[in-house]
Amino acid sequence: MAQRRIRIGIDTGGTFTDVVAFDEDSGDLVTTKTPSTPSNPADGFINGIDKVLGLMDASGDDITAVCHGTTVATNKLLEGKVEQLGFITTEGYEFMLEIARQAVPDGYGNSYFWVKPARIVPAESVRTVGGRFDFEGNEIRPFDEESAVAAARWFKEQGITTIGVCFLHSYANDEHELRMREILREEHPEAIVSISSEVLREYREYERSMTTLVDAAVKPNVSRYVTNIHERLDGFTKGSGREIPFYIMKSNGGVLSADEVVHQPITTTMSGPAAGALGAALIAQKAGFDKILTCDGGGTSTDVSVVLDGEPTLTTEGTVGAYPSKIPMIDVVTVGAGGGSIAWVSPEGALKVGPHSAGADPGPLCYGKGGTEPTITDAHVTLGRIPPHLLGGEIPLDVEAARTGVQALAERLGLDFERCATGILEISAWNQANALRQVSVKRGLDVRDFMLTTFGGSGSLLACRLVDILDLAGVVVPPNPGNVSAFGLLTVDVKNDYVQTQVAKQAALDHAAIEKTFSSLTERAAAALAKEGFAAEEHQFTRTVDLRYFGQAYEVRVTAPTDAVIDEAYAGRVAEAFHDEHRQLYGYDFRGDPTQQVEWVNLRVTGVGPITRPELQELAPVAEDAGSVEDRARRSTREVCFDAEDGYVETGVWWRPDLAVGDTITGPAIIEEFGSTVPVHPGFVVRVDTYGNLVITKEDK
Repeated sequence: MAQRRIRIGIDTGGTFTDVVAFDEDSGDLVTTKTPSTPSNPADGFINGIDKVLGLMDASGDDITAVCHGTTVATNKLLEGKVEQLGFITTEGYEFMLEIARQAVPDGYGNSYFWVKPARIVPAESVRTVGGRFDFEGNEIRPFDEESAVAAARWFKEQGITTIGVCFLHSYANDEHELRMREILREEHPEAIVSISSEVLREYREYERSMTTLVDAAVKPNVSRYVTNIHERLDGFTKGSGREIPFYIMKSNGGVLSADEVVHQPITTTMSGPAAGALGAALIAQKAGFDKILTCDGGGTSTDVSVVLDGEPTLTTEGTVGAYPSKIPMIDVVTVGAGGGSIAWVSPEGALKVGPHSAGADPGPLCYGKGGTEPTITDAHVTLGRIPPHLLGGEIPLDVEAARTGVQALAERLGLDFERCATGILEISAWNQANALRQVSVKRGLDVRDFMLTTFGGSGSLLACRLVDILDLAGVVVPPNPGNVSAFGLLTVDVKNDYVQTQVAKQAALDHAAIEKTFSSLTERAAAALAKEGFAAEEHQFTRTVDLRYFGQAYEVRVTAPTDAVIDEAYAGRVAEAFHDEHRQLYGYDFRGDPTQQVEWVNLRVTGVGPITRPELQELAPVAEDAGSVEDRARRSTREVCFDAEDGYVETGVWWRPDLAVGDTITGPAIIEEFGSTVPVHPGFVVRVDTYGNLVITKEDK
């Protein structure tokens, strides 16, 4: 039998591990899910590959590549479980982490109550070394070898084996940092070290230090995890001597080989959410929508992002948990509002939902695995909005256990059952809506022009309510929505980002120096792509520049041409793009005002190695004798509560795989498939498009 070529995408979530396999020869896509294994995520990963290979009647020899979205780095940071770290910085700057920034989360109204969190490295674990560069990379004071050796020996004596190094202005000259790393290797060889000039070659010492320390903090965990999976993947090709290529999703919307990721683990902090945003972007663009909000609802949390013209928006102002991270990442906001989020009563007697989650184990009450508190999933199942089983019957749900838990909560609150259950879902919907506002309205976007793409196991359960709250144009629910993140992993190019700070006012730009920096960054990107196995003719590069008005504290990023001579006209086009983007974001610009100078700050180059993307399959036309949509797809009727005031209403239950292009269903309705359920509220209508997406809009729109 001829060997097949199968590429597999695996997204490990808090509750389920989602798997999508793409047969590169036939174009077939096969999807499945398997329960996650929080105690050892690699078990769920390998189980998923076993399961999908069985469904395809294939073997490990048929696998051409595996691409993975991992939450190992994210979870470590979200949980705040950072082991003892060491920090080496420039003499006189030992309190850089304590000083940090003046910004207070949620604005100055919060300044009375906000308590500055503990630093990622306590002051007693900071050591300084003499030596200094200026902002142009000129040496002001020579590197102090003696204090560097003393610092390395001190960390060895203290048993601190994870260390971040950030010297002042090392983005302009990295000689001192490289020498410090050599000394650490000589004096403290077991230490895991991250240096800022390799993690983030960009100015702002506090953010660069934090990003470097976060990189160091997650290195041991990411390295162990990746090595474990690599070894277990080899079990699929025993005897052949062939290694299965293994890629990890990066926060910037690209992938990188697992061997390289262990050297730059900070790039994976938003690995899973980034894959979902990319998959949703491709699906929505094919469906004809260029302005999209994405809503990825899982068992533990919900991730939201913005897609414009098929591209998720990027940021370098992101945070993961309490830690700022300046590496480029898809602009994702996460809220603790997943299917397993727990409903509880505050000390003041108010109903709250999340951020605590029952996770996969023990899970919601209805899982019957020892859960003790009601969750969002329990509210859905008791109101009839989801069936009394998951995964097409693979996981039966204990509806009575869920009802008992919600009833006990209702009694504590003095509410009737339906008001309590719908209240849980209402709070969850507003939590999600506020996250969507954060990535849209706060960025100057009018959400009324946007469609919402919902995916993940629980992403579509509150879709209609989100349309009401935000006045959105409608909702797009892709086929197999629970597997969109895993599908996104198969659409992702290899991508590397490089940055260099080079501050200069527009009127005094040295065009030759900018050309030289762009060329240097492009060479680094090309070398990385060649190492990943891409031929020179396949390489693609994009340039971006961070600009600001002189005196501003933060920058706006704009795209710069890659194939034009850098001269005054080139700089003028970049500045015009900056004025446009500034007006879009903030409602004003200083175009034409000679007193307000534009300042260039950071130059960036992204190297892209393109892969073959799976083509979205159009639905086959329905046979003429198949009958009406009622005959084909309506399975049953059940009582469902959409609103506590209206109580339970008789609602048709539809089986999504039997729907055809052009079918229309008017709410109330419940549309079920293997991995998810879509409750369609009264007043909404669903249309099935060419690619099998459910397009949901209000009847009066």
